[in-house]
Amino acid sequence: MTIGVWVLGDQLALGQTALASRQGDRHQTPVLMVESRHHGQQRRYHAQKLVLVWSAMRHFAEALKQSGWPVTYAIAPDFEAPLRQWLQTAEIKTLRVMAPSDRPFDQYLRSLDLPCELEILPNNQFLWSVSDFNTWAAPRKSLLLESFYREGRKRFQVLMAGKEPVGGQWNFDKENRKPPKGGLNTPPPLTFAPDSITQAVIDVVQGSDLDTFGQITPFAWAVTREQALAVLENFITHRLVTFGPYQDAMVTGEDTMWHGLLSPYLNLGLLHPQEVIAAVEQAFQDGHLPLNSVEGFIRQVLGWREYMRGLYWHVPEDYFQRNWFDHDRPLPDWFWSGDTAMNCLHQVIDQVQRTGYAHHIQRLMILANFALIAGLQPQQVESWFHATFIDAYDWVMQTNVLGMGLFADGGVLASKPYAASANYVNRMSDYCRGCRYHPKQRTGPDACPFNFFYWDFLDRHRAKLQSQGRMSFILKNLDKMAPAELAEIRDRAANFLTSAP
Repeated sequence: MTIGVWVLGDQLALGQTALASRQGDRHQTPVLMVESRHHGQQRRYHAQKLVLVWSAMRHFAEALKQSGWPVTYAIAPDFEAPLRQWLQTAEIKTLRVMAPSDRPFDQYLRSLDLPCELEILPNNQFLWSVSDFNTWAAPRKSLLLESFYREGRKRFQVLMAGKEPVGGQWNFDKENRKPPKGGLNTPPPLTFAPDSITQAVIDVVQGSDLDTFGQITPFAWAVTREQALAVLENFITHRLVTFGPYQDAMVTGEDTMWHGLLSPYLNLGLLHPQEVIAAVEQAFQDGHLPLNSVEGFIRQVLGWREYMRGLYWHVPEDYFQRNWFDHDRPLPDWFWSGDTAMNCLHQVIDQVQRTGYAHHIQRLMILANFALIAGLQPQQVESWFHATFIDAYDWVMQTNVLGMGLFADGGVLASKPYAASANYVNRMSDYCRGCRYHPKQRTGPDACPFNFFYWDFLDRHRAKLQSQGRMSFILKNLDKMAPAELAEIRDRAANFLTSAP
């Protein structure tokens, strides 16, 4: 009986369960990998995202061949035709696939009427299994990140001193909110020149009729496990020491600050979260790193990343169409072009165009915050995030954008909407200095749109927001506004998207 393994494009790890199950018989186990052009057309993906995924897949196929696996690598319009051809040619009786990370592909895989037995093995690219997360979530009325994060620290014995957290507290977030004041000496990210395989993929994407977003070059991302490990080492050695204090800061011309740039490699399987966490914890134990930076980073990987994936599979299907505020304004065209007079949005969108990347505060407090307070349609916004970011996948973006960023789920994920005026942007960035709008004004021709959209958002949704977290205190400020001022705020918010870039 011939057992074959289908390796999906975001499962590029020798230790993934389908490959691991046949490691001892690898020389007799046919492996299939497929570049689907149709899959690359499902969204207007960032050109560098397509290059990253397809180059990483091609490099991984070569690594498998060198390890003795018989690999068939297909470049085809879709998945199904090369899959069926391979099943027939290799006389596969049992097809093993590691469970997809995304719901749509899982549904697609299970819908295939194949001429062989299909075995879907558990996905081991995360620390928490779906069933373990569901067991944790089942008895709880609220699924708070902090509770999940603490449970993860205990379960996996990360930064623990017996039963207590190292340093005497679980969370050092208050020490990680320094604004970018004074000169910042940020380290350059580790980059890689395209090799022949990557250049061939760049040529393919450039020469195709794929409708892509952003610039395809310069392409400087890692495409192999060895390169991804080098990025991890570089982060720990040169960037993590100052990552903590300035992880929320935003500076013009600083694309990466001290951030790790590890998410694309974790999401592809080139790195495993356990090894990333272990390496960071070891560096801390060796005495080289401050606890607030180490804990802040581990909270993102062990806490936030695992929490988002767990929730994604835990929530019902209708979650992904929720729109708690009934927001229906279409996504402005300038979200694709970056041609807006709002300097913060222009800077971040320009950065995404050039690199496919923005750090978590640029995503949450610039892009998603604006989309929330301006009343943009949630599913359109999520689709834009999914298309434009190099580390985007369905499991990443659905709960992050709809739940955290837009509060479209009505509070399943977050305790209150992450809505903020220009005051936050001005405090945590230098974007306001080069802007044609004034961060202190909420009315008048120079009023910052973040201000009048923020107050209009609170005004429009006052009844719903009254019971959300600490929102009732903020909402009382509406009563202090002169009627004429509030009327102008409403008018500017109603007309801005159709009258000004």
